[in-house]
Amino acid sequence: MTETKKKHHIVIIGGGPGGYEAALAGIQLGAQVTLIERNGVGGSAVLTDVVPSKGLIATADAADAVRHATELGIRFKSEGKSVQPQVDIDLGAINQRLLQIAKEQSSDMQAELTSNGVNFIHGSGRLDGNHHVIATHQDGREERIEAKTIIVAVGAHPRTLETMLPDGQRILTWLDLYNLTAVPDHMIVVGSGVTGAEFASAFAGLGSQVTLISSRDTVLPSEDKDAAELIERVFRRKGMQVLNKARAESVTNTGAGVEVTLADGRTINGSHALIAVGAIPNTAGLGLVEAGVELTETGHIAVNKVARTSRANVYAVGDCTNFLPLASVSAMQGRTAVFHTLGDVASPTQLRNVAANVFTNPEIASVGWQQSAIEDGKVNGSVHKIMLEANPRAKLSGIEDGFIKLFASTGGTVIGGVVVGPKASELIYPIALAVENRLTVDEVAKTFAVYPSLSGSITEAARALHIPNL
Repeated sequence: MTETKKKHHIVIIGGGPGGYEAALAGIQLGAQVTLIERNGVGGSAVLTDVVPSKGLIATADAADAVRHATELGIRFKSEGKSVQPQVDIDLGAINQRLLQIAKEQSSDMQAELTSNGVNFIHGSGRLDGNHHVIATHQDGREERIEAKTIIVAVGAHPRTLETMLPDGQRILTWLDLYNLTAVPDHMIVVGSGVTGAEFASAFAGLGSQVTLISSRDTVLPSEDKDAAELIERVFRRKGMQVLNKARAESVTNTGAGVEVTLADGRTINGSHALIAVGAIPNTAGLGLVEAGVELTETGHIAVNKVARTSRANVYAVGDCTNFLPLASVSAMQGRTAVFHTLGDVASPTQLRNVAANVFTNPEIASVGWQQSAIEDGKVNGSVHKIMLEANPRAKLSGIEDGFIKLFASTGGTVIGGVVVGPKASELIYPIALAVENRLTVDEVAKTFAVYPSLSGSITEAARALHIPNL
Protein backbone atom coordinates (compact mmCIF):
# COMPACT_ATOMS: atom_id res chain seq x y z
CA MET A 1 0.00 0.00 0.00
CA THR A 2 1.43 3.39 -1.02
CA GLU A 3 1.94 5.77 1.91
CA THR A 4 0.12 9.09 1.46
CA LYS A 5 2.57 12.00 1.33
CA LYS A 6 2.15 14.31 4.29
CA LYS A 7 1.11 17.82 3.29
CA HIS A 8 3.30 20.81 4.06
CA HIS A 9 1.67 22.31 7.17
CA ILE A 10 1.67 26.12 7.43
CA VAL A 11 0.59 27.68 10.73
CA ILE A 12 -0.28 31.37 10.57
CA ILE A 13 -0.54 33.51 13.71
CA GLY A 14 -2.78 36.47 12.92
CA GLY A 15 -5.60 36.83 10.42
CA GLY A 16 -5.14 40.34 9.09
CA PRO A 17 -4.61 41.05 5.37
CA GLY A 18 -1.25 39.28 5.37
CA GLY A 19 -2.39 36.21 7.26
CA TYR A 20 -5.59 35.98 5.25
CA GLU A 21 -3.82 36.14 1.88
CA ALA A 22 -1.14 33.71 3.06
CA ALA A 23 -3.81 31.21 4.07
CA LEU A 24 -5.58 31.35 0.71
CA ALA A 25 -2.28 31.10 -1.17
CA GLY A 26 -1.30 28.07 0.90
CA ILE A 27 -4.55 26.28 0.12
CA GLN A 28 -4.20 27.18 -3.55
CA LEU A 29 -0.78 25.54 -3.66
CA GLY A 30 -1.95 22.37 -1.89
CA ALA A 31 -0.67 22.97 1.64
CA GLN A 32 -2.41 22.22 4.92
CA VAL A 33 -3.11 25.56 6.61
CA THR A 34 -4.02 26.48 10.18
CA LEU A 35 -4.78 30.11 10.96
CA ILE A 36 -4.99 31.42 14.53
CA GLU A 37 -6.75 34.75 15.14
CA ARG A 38 -7.93 36.14 18.47
CA ASN A 39 -10.27 38.97 17.38
CA GLY A 40 -11.60 38.28 13.91
CA VAL A 41 -10.37 37.61 10.39
CA GLY A 42 -9.19 40.82 8.79
CA GLY A 43 -7.51 41.90 12.01
CA SER A 44 -7.27 45.55 12.94
CA ALA A 45 -7.20 46.53 9.25
CA VAL A 46 -10.81 45.42 8.86
CA LEU A 47 -12.20 45.69 12.38
CA THR A 48 -10.70 48.85 13.87
CA ASP A 49 -8.42 50.57 11.39
CA VAL A 50 -8.50 50.72 7.59
CA VAL A 51 -12.13 49.78 6.86
CA PRO A 52 -13.91 51.87 9.52
CA SER A 53 -11.50 54.81 9.29
CA LYS A 54 -11.86 55.12 5.52
CA GLY A 55 -15.62 54.81 5.96
CA LEU A 56 -15.56 57.68 8.45
CA ILE A 57 -13.45 59.72 6.04
CA ALA A 58 -15.84 58.98 3.15
CA THR A 59 -18.76 60.15 5.31
CA ALA A 60 -16.91 63.36 6.17
CA ASP A 61 -16.18 63.95 2.47
CA ALA A 62 -19.88 63.47 1.67
CA ALA A 63 -20.86 65.99 4.33
CA ASP A 64 -18.30 68.45 3.01
CA ALA A 65 -19.63 68.00 -0.54
CA VAL A 66 -23.16 68.89 0.61
CA ARG A 67 -21.90 72.05 2.29
CA HIS A 68 -20.22 73.19 -0.91
CA ALA A 69 -22.89 72.02 -3.37
CA THR A 70 -24.16 75.59 -3.82
CA GLU A 71 -20.85 76.46 -5.49
CA LEU A 72 -21.92 74.20 -8.37
CA GLY A 73 -25.29 75.91 -8.65
CA ILE A 74 -27.24 73.38 -6.56
CA ARG A 75 -29.87 75.05 -4.39
CA PHE A 76 -31.59 73.69 -1.32
CA LYS A 77 -35.11 74.79 -0.50
CA SER A 78 -37.38 74.79 2.49
CA GLU A 79 -41.02 75.82 2.02
CA GLY A 80 -40.12 77.16 -1.40
CA LYS A 81 -37.30 79.38 -0.16
CA SER A 82 -33.61 78.82 -0.87
CA VAL A 83 -31.62 77.97 2.25
CA GLN A 84 -27.99 77.35 3.06
CA PRO A 85 -27.56 73.60 3.77
CA GLN A 86 -26.97 72.75 7.41
CA VAL A 87 -25.44 69.30 7.74
CA ASP A 88 -26.44 67.37 10.86
CA ILE A 89 -24.08 64.51 11.75
CA ASP A 90 -25.34 61.54 13.77
CA LEU A 91 -21.92 60.17 14.69
CA GLY A 92 -23.37 57.37 16.78
CA ALA A 93 -25.35 56.06 13.81
CA ILE A 94 -22.36 56.52 11.50
CA ASN A 95 -20.05 54.57 13.80
CA GLN A 96 -22.64 51.83 14.28
CA ARG A 97 -22.88 51.45 10.51
CA LEU A 98 -19.10 51.40 10.05
CA LEU A 99 -18.56 48.78 12.74
CA GLN A 100 -21.35 46.64 11.29
CA ILE A 101 -19.74 46.82 7.84
CA ALA A 102 -16.40 45.85 9.39
CA LYS A 103 -17.99 42.93 11.24
CA GLU A 104 -19.70 41.68 8.07
CA GLN A 105 -16.47 41.99 6.09
CA SER A 106 -14.62 39.99 8.76
CA SER A 107 -17.34 37.33 8.74
CA ASP A 108 -17.19 37.08 4.94
CA MET A 109 -13.42 36.65 5.07
CA GLN A 110 -13.64 33.92 7.69
CA ALA A 111 -16.27 32.10 5.63
CA GLU A 112 -13.96 32.32 2.61
CA LEU A 113 -11.13 30.71 4.58
CA THR A 114 -13.14 27.88 6.08
CA SER A 115 -14.93 27.10 2.81
CA ASN A 116 -11.53 26.68 1.18
CA GLY A 117 -10.35 24.25 3.84
CA VAL A 118 -8.36 26.46 6.22
CA ASN A 119 -8.36 25.17 9.81
CA PHE A 120 -9.42 28.28 11.73
CA ILE A 121 -8.68 28.58 15.46
CA HIS A 122 -10.30 31.43 17.36
CA GLY A 123 -7.64 32.25 19.91
CA SER A 124 -4.03 33.36 20.24
CA GLY A 125 -0.75 31.72 19.31
CA ARG A 126 2.90 31.77 20.28
CA LEU A 127 6.00 29.99 19.04
CA ASP A 128 7.35 26.99 20.92
CA GLY A 129 10.69 26.75 19.17
CA ASN A 130 10.68 27.26 15.44
CA HIS A 131 8.67 24.18 14.43
CA HIS A 132 5.80 24.27 16.91
CA VAL A 133 3.07 26.74 17.85
CA ILE A 134 1.06 26.80 21.06
CA ALA A 135 -2.51 27.77 20.23
CA THR A 136 -4.62 29.01 23.14
CA HIS A 137 -8.29 28.60 22.29
CA GLN A 138 -10.96 31.02 23.54
CA ASP A 139 -11.96 28.58 26.27
CA GLY A 140 -8.37 28.55 27.60
CA ARG A 141 -7.49 25.15 26.20
CA GLU A 142 -3.95 24.91 24.83
CA GLU A 143 -2.95 22.93 21.76
CA ARG A 144 0.61 22.29 20.58
CA ILE A 145 0.73 22.26 16.78
CA GLU A 146 3.62 21.07 14.65
CA ALA A 147 4.39 23.25 11.65
CA LYS A 148 6.81 23.03 8.78
CA THR A 149 6.39 26.77 8.16
CA ILE A 150 5.25 29.45 10.59
CA ILE A 151 4.01 32.84 9.42
CA VAL A 152 3.66 35.61 12.01
CA ALA A 153 1.09 38.28 11.08
CA VAL A 154 0.14 39.81 14.41
CA GLY A 155 -0.07 43.51 13.46
CA ALA A 156 0.42 46.48 15.77
CA HIS A 157 -1.43 48.65 18.26
CA PRO A 158 -1.47 52.43 18.95
CA ARG A 159 1.60 53.82 20.66
CA THR A 160 0.85 55.68 23.90
CA LEU A 161 2.89 58.01 26.10
CA GLU A 162 2.87 58.19 29.90
CA THR A 163 2.04 61.89 29.89
CA MET A 164 -1.01 61.48 27.64
CA LEU A 165 -2.50 58.09 28.43
CA PRO A 166 -5.82 57.41 26.63
CA ASP A 167 -8.88 57.04 28.85
CA GLY A 168 -11.42 56.18 26.13
CA GLN A 169 -13.54 59.19 27.08
CA ARG A 170 -11.71 62.41 26.28
CA ILE A 171 -8.17 61.25 25.48
CA LEU A 172 -8.41 58.81 22.59
CA THR A 173 -6.50 56.56 20.24
CA TRP A 174 -7.90 55.67 16.84
CA LEU A 175 -9.41 52.53 18.43
CA ASP A 176 -11.66 54.70 20.62
CA LEU A 177 -13.08 56.92 17.89
CA TYR A 178 -15.86 54.52 16.95
CA ASN A 179 -17.32 54.71 20.47
CA LEU A 180 -18.12 58.41 20.05
CA THR A 181 -21.81 59.20 19.77
CA ALA A 182 -21.51 62.92 19.00
CA VAL A 183 -19.13 65.00 16.90
CA PRO A 184 -16.49 66.54 19.21
CA ASP A 185 -16.77 70.31 19.56
CA HIS A 186 -12.99 70.73 19.38
CA MET A 187 -10.72 67.80 18.49
CA ILE A 188 -7.04 68.31 19.23
CA VAL A 189 -4.92 65.90 17.19
CA VAL A 190 -1.45 65.15 18.55
CA GLY A 191 0.72 63.93 15.68
CA SER A 192 0.77 65.04 12.05
CA GLY A 193 1.76 61.83 10.31
CA VAL A 194 -0.65 59.91 8.10
CA THR A 195 -3.02 58.86 10.89
CA GLY A 196 -3.12 62.30 12.50
CA ALA A 197 -3.61 64.14 9.21
CA GLU A 198 -6.34 61.76 8.02
CA PHE A 199 -8.42 62.05 11.19
CA ALA A 200 -7.83 65.80 11.45
CA SER A 201 -9.22 66.12 7.92
CA ALA A 202 -12.13 63.79 8.71
CA PHE A 203 -13.26 65.56 11.89
CA ALA A 204 -12.97 68.93 10.19
CA GLY A 205 -15.27 67.54 7.49
CA LEU A 206 -17.69 66.30 10.13
CA GLY A 207 -17.90 69.79 11.59
CA SER A 208 -15.48 69.76 14.52
CA GLN A 209 -13.14 72.58 15.27
CA VAL A 210 -9.73 70.95 14.83
CA THR A 211 -6.26 71.78 16.11
CA LEU A 212 -3.43 69.73 14.62
CA ILE A 213 -0.18 69.67 16.58
CA SER A 214 2.90 68.89 14.49
CA SER A 215 6.37 68.61 15.96
CA ARG A 216 7.84 69.02 12.47
CA ASP A 217 8.09 71.94 10.04
CA THR A 218 4.99 70.79 8.18
CA VAL A 219 2.24 68.21 8.34
CA LEU A 220 2.97 64.86 6.64
CA PRO A 221 6.77 65.32 6.73
CA SER A 222 7.41 62.03 4.91
CA GLU A 223 5.27 62.93 1.92
CA ASP A 224 6.09 64.88 -1.22
CA LYS A 225 6.93 68.45 -0.16
CA ASP A 226 4.54 70.11 -2.63
CA ALA A 227 1.74 67.76 -1.57
CA ALA A 228 2.28 68.37 2.15
CA GLU A 229 2.35 72.13 1.66
CA LEU A 230 -0.86 72.02 -0.39
CA ILE A 231 -2.67 69.93 2.23
CA GLU A 232 -1.58 72.30 4.98
CA ARG A 233 -2.88 75.28 3.00
CA VAL A 234 -6.21 73.53 2.50
CA PHE A 235 -6.40 72.66 6.21
CA ARG A 236 -5.81 76.27 7.21
CA ARG A 237 -8.26 77.59 4.60
CA LYS A 238 -10.96 75.32 6.01
CA GLY A 239 -10.43 76.79 9.48
CA MET A 240 -8.12 74.19 11.01
CA GLN A 241 -5.47 75.47 13.41
CA VAL A 242 -2.15 73.88 12.48
CA LEU A 243 0.69 74.29 14.99
CA ASN A 244 4.05 73.48 13.41
CA LYS A 245 7.26 72.91 15.40
CA ALA A 246 5.07 72.38 18.44
CA ARG A 247 5.66 69.37 20.68
CA ALA A 248 2.91 68.18 23.01
CA GLU A 249 4.30 67.40 26.47
CA SER A 250 1.12 66.24 28.19
CA VAL A 251 -2.62 65.84 27.77
CA THR A 252 -4.98 66.03 30.73
CA ASN A 253 -8.67 65.18 31.04
CA THR A 254 -10.19 68.18 32.84
CA GLY A 255 -13.60 66.55 33.19
CA ALA A 256 -15.34 68.93 30.81
CA GLY A 257 -12.65 68.61 28.15
CA VAL A 258 -8.91 68.25 27.68
CA GLU A 259 -5.90 70.48 28.18
CA VAL A 260 -2.80 69.97 26.05
CA THR A 261 0.46 71.43 27.33
CA LEU A 262 3.16 72.16 24.76
CA ALA A 263 6.92 72.05 25.33
CA ASP A 264 7.09 75.86 25.17
CA GLY A 265 4.57 76.18 28.02
CA ARG A 266 1.52 77.07 25.93
CA THR A 267 -1.74 75.29 26.69
CA ILE A 268 -4.58 74.41 24.33
CA ASN A 269 -8.04 73.48 25.49
CA GLY A 270 -10.50 71.33 23.57
CA SER A 271 -13.27 68.82 24.07
CA HIS A 272 -11.26 65.76 22.99
CA ALA A 273 -7.72 64.79 22.06
CA LEU A 274 -6.63 62.12 19.58
CA ILE A 275 -3.17 60.69 20.26
CA ALA A 276 -1.67 59.69 16.91
CA VAL A 277 2.01 59.15 17.64
CA GLY A 278 2.70 55.87 15.88
CA ALA A 279 2.20 52.17 16.51
CA ILE A 280 3.86 49.37 18.48
CA PRO A 281 4.21 45.86 16.95
CA ASN A 282 2.31 43.09 18.75
CA THR A 283 5.42 40.93 19.08
CA ALA A 284 5.75 40.73 22.87
CA GLY A 285 5.11 37.33 24.45
CA LEU A 286 5.17 35.38 21.18
CA GLY A 287 8.35 33.41 21.94
CA LEU A 288 10.11 34.95 18.95
CA VAL A 289 13.47 35.64 20.62
CA GLU A 290 13.48 32.21 22.23
CA ALA A 291 12.92 30.68 18.77
CA GLY A 292 15.88 32.61 17.36
CA VAL A 293 13.85 35.18 15.41
CA GLU A 294 15.65 38.52 15.15
CA LEU A 295 13.83 41.65 16.28
CA THR A 296 14.76 45.29 15.67
CA GLU A 297 15.28 47.78 18.51
CA THR A 298 11.63 48.83 18.16
CA GLY A 299 10.37 45.26 18.54
CA HIS A 300 9.58 44.76 14.85
CA ILE A 301 10.47 41.45 13.21
CA ALA A 302 13.37 41.80 10.79
CA VAL A 303 12.46 40.28 7.41
CA ASN A 304 13.92 40.20 3.92
CA LYS A 305 12.13 40.93 0.64
CA VAL A 306 10.39 37.53 0.63
CA ALA A 307 9.22 38.01 4.26
CA ARG A 308 11.68 35.49 5.67
CA THR A 309 13.06 36.04 9.18
CA SER A 310 16.41 35.00 10.64
CA ARG A 311 14.93 31.49 11.05
CA ALA A 312 14.62 29.75 7.69
CA ASN A 313 11.12 28.35 8.25
CA VAL A 314 9.65 31.36 10.06
CA TYR A 315 8.20 34.22 8.02
CA ALA A 316 6.57 37.46 9.17
CA VAL A 317 4.32 39.92 7.37
CA GLY A 318 2.54 43.20 7.92
CA ASP A 319 2.80 45.89 10.58
CA CYS A 320 4.72 43.66 13.00
CA THR A 321 7.69 43.67 10.57
CA ASN A 322 10.22 46.30 9.59
CA PHE A 323 8.54 46.69 6.19
CA LEU A 324 6.08 49.37 5.07
CA PRO A 325 2.95 49.27 7.31
CA LEU A 326 0.27 49.10 4.61
CA ALA A 327 -2.50 46.53 4.21
CA SER A 328 -1.59 46.06 0.54
CA VAL A 329 2.05 45.39 1.43
CA SER A 330 1.03 42.94 4.15
CA ALA A 331 -1.18 41.04 1.70
CA MET A 332 1.62 40.91 -0.87
CA GLN A 333 4.09 39.73 1.78
CA GLY A 334 1.68 36.97 2.82
CA ARG A 335 1.41 35.59 -0.69
CA THR A 336 5.14 35.95 -1.31
CA ALA A 337 6.01 34.11 1.92
CA VAL A 338 3.86 31.14 0.93
CA PHE A 339 5.16 31.07 -2.64
CA HIS A 340 8.71 31.11 -1.31
CA THR A 341 8.31 28.42 1.35
CA LEU A 342 6.51 26.08 -1.09
CA GLY A 343 9.00 26.61 -3.90
CA ASP A 344 6.74 28.57 -6.25
CA VAL A 345 7.90 31.73 -8.03
CA ALA A 346 8.31 34.37 -5.32
CA SER A 347 9.06 37.86 -6.57
CA PRO A 348 10.84 39.93 -3.89
CA THR A 349 8.70 42.83 -2.69
CA GLN A 350 10.07 46.11 -4.07
CA LEU A 351 8.98 48.83 -1.67
CA ARG A 352 9.70 51.58 -4.16
CA ASN A 353 6.98 50.16 -6.42
CA VAL A 354 4.33 50.29 -3.70
CA ALA A 355 1.54 52.79 -4.29
CA ALA A 356 0.55 54.53 -1.06
CA ASN A 357 -2.26 56.93 -0.23
CA VAL A 358 -3.09 59.46 2.46
CA PHE A 359 -6.88 59.74 2.80
CA THR A 360 -7.08 63.44 3.57
CA ASN A 361 -9.36 65.77 1.61
CA PRO A 362 -7.89 66.04 -1.00
CA GLU A 363 -6.06 62.72 -1.02
CA ILE A 364 -2.32 62.29 -1.61
CA ALA A 365 -1.10 59.25 -3.56
CA SER A 366 2.47 58.43 -4.49
CA VAL A 367 4.58 55.68 -6.03
CA GLY A 368 8.22 55.20 -6.97
CA TRP A 369 11.04 57.67 -6.45
CA GLN A 370 10.29 60.96 -4.73
CA GLN A 371 11.20 64.34 -6.19
CA SER A 372 13.61 64.90 -3.31
CA ALA A 373 15.68 61.95 -4.53
CA ILE A 374 16.02 63.60 -7.96
CA GLU A 375 16.92 66.95 -6.40
CA ASP A 376 19.49 65.31 -4.10
CA GLY A 377 21.13 63.49 -7.00
CA LYS A 378 20.23 59.98 -5.80
CA VAL A 379 18.64 59.31 -9.18
CA ASN A 380 18.87 61.20 -12.45
CA GLY A 381 15.55 62.32 -13.83
CA SER A 382 13.05 65.02 -14.73
CA VAL A 383 9.81 66.24 -13.16
CA HIS A 384 6.65 67.63 -14.71
CA LYS A 385 3.75 68.91 -12.67
CA ILE A 386 0.24 69.83 -13.83
CA MET A 387 -2.16 71.62 -11.52
CA LEU A 388 -5.67 70.15 -11.58
CA GLU A 389 -7.19 73.63 -11.80
CA ALA A 390 -6.16 73.54 -15.48
CA ASN A 391 -7.88 70.19 -16.10
CA PRO A 392 -11.32 70.52 -17.80
CA ARG A 393 -12.90 67.68 -15.78
CA ALA A 394 -11.65 69.27 -12.57
CA LYS A 395 -13.18 72.60 -13.61
CA LEU A 396 -16.53 70.95 -14.34
CA SER A 397 -16.46 69.20 -10.96
CA GLY A 398 -15.47 72.27 -8.99
CA ILE A 399 -12.07 70.83 -8.04
CA GLU A 400 -9.66 73.60 -7.14
CA ASP A 401 -6.94 71.87 -5.13
CA GLY A 402 -4.55 69.28 -6.45
CA PHE A 403 -1.97 68.32 -9.03
CA ILE A 404 -0.48 65.41 -10.94
CA LYS A 405 3.28 65.09 -10.95
CA LEU A 406 5.27 62.59 -13.03
CA PHE A 407 8.95 61.65 -12.69
CA ALA A 408 11.00 60.16 -15.53
CA SER A 409 14.59 58.96 -15.75
CA THR A 410 17.01 60.59 -18.16
CA GLY A 411 16.22 57.71 -20.53
CA GLY A 412 12.50 58.44 -20.42
CA THR A 413 11.35 55.62 -18.12
CA VAL A 414 8.61 56.50 -15.63
CA ILE A 415 10.19 56.18 -12.17
CA GLY A 416 7.55 57.75 -9.94
CA GLY A 417 4.65 60.07 -9.50
CA VAL A 418 2.43 61.96 -7.08
CA VAL A 419 -1.29 62.70 -7.34
CA VAL A 420 -3.10 65.15 -5.08
CA GLY A 421 -6.85 65.39 -5.57
CA PRO A 422 -10.18 63.61 -5.10
CA LYS A 423 -9.79 59.82 -5.44
CA ALA A 424 -6.03 60.12 -5.85
CA SER A 425 -5.96 56.51 -4.61
CA GLU A 426 -7.59 55.52 -7.91
CA LEU A 427 -5.62 57.89 -10.15
CA ILE A 428 -2.24 56.62 -8.94
CA TYR A 429 -2.86 53.14 -10.37
CA PRO A 430 -1.86 53.87 -14.00
CA ILE A 431 1.33 55.51 -12.75
CA ALA A 432 2.01 52.51 -10.51
CA LEU A 433 1.54 50.22 -13.54
CA ALA A 434 4.06 52.32 -15.45
CA VAL A 435 6.59 52.17 -12.61
CA GLU A 436 6.17 48.43 -12.01
CA ASN A 437 6.49 47.59 -15.71
CA ARG A 438 9.16 50.20 -16.54
CA LEU A 439 7.06 51.93 -19.16
CA THR A 440 8.44 54.98 -20.90
CA VAL A 441 6.77 58.36 -20.89
CA ASP A 442 6.07 57.90 -24.60
CA GLU A 443 4.26 54.60 -23.94
CA VAL A 444 2.13 56.32 -21.30
CA ALA A 445 1.53 59.34 -23.53
CA LYS A 446 0.27 57.30 -26.46
CA THR A 447 -2.24 55.46 -24.26
CA PHE A 448 -5.66 57.00 -24.81
CA ALA A 449 -7.27 58.81 -21.90
CA VAL A 450 -10.94 59.71 -21.86
CA TYR A 451 -11.72 63.38 -22.50
CA PRO A 452 -12.51 65.08 -20.24
CA SER A 453 -10.99 63.16 -17.35
CA LEU A 454 -8.58 63.74 -14.50
CA SER A 455 -6.43 60.91 -15.85
CA GLY A 456 -5.93 62.99 -18.98
CA SER A 457 -3.44 65.06 -16.98
CA ILE A 458 -1.30 61.94 -16.57
CA THR A 459 -0.89 61.56 -20.33
CA GLU A 460 -0.36 65.31 -20.60
CA ALA A 461 2.49 65.15 -18.07
CA ALA A 462 3.96 62.17 -19.93
CA ARG A 463 3.86 64.10 -23.22
CA ALA A 464 5.68 66.99 -21.58
CA LEU A 465 8.50 64.62 -20.53
CA HIS A 466 9.04 63.32 -24.08
CA ILE A 467 12.70 63.20 -25.10
CA PRO A 468 13.05 64.30 -28.75
CA ASN A 469 14.87 61.82 -30.98
CA LEU A 470 15.77 64.11 -33.83
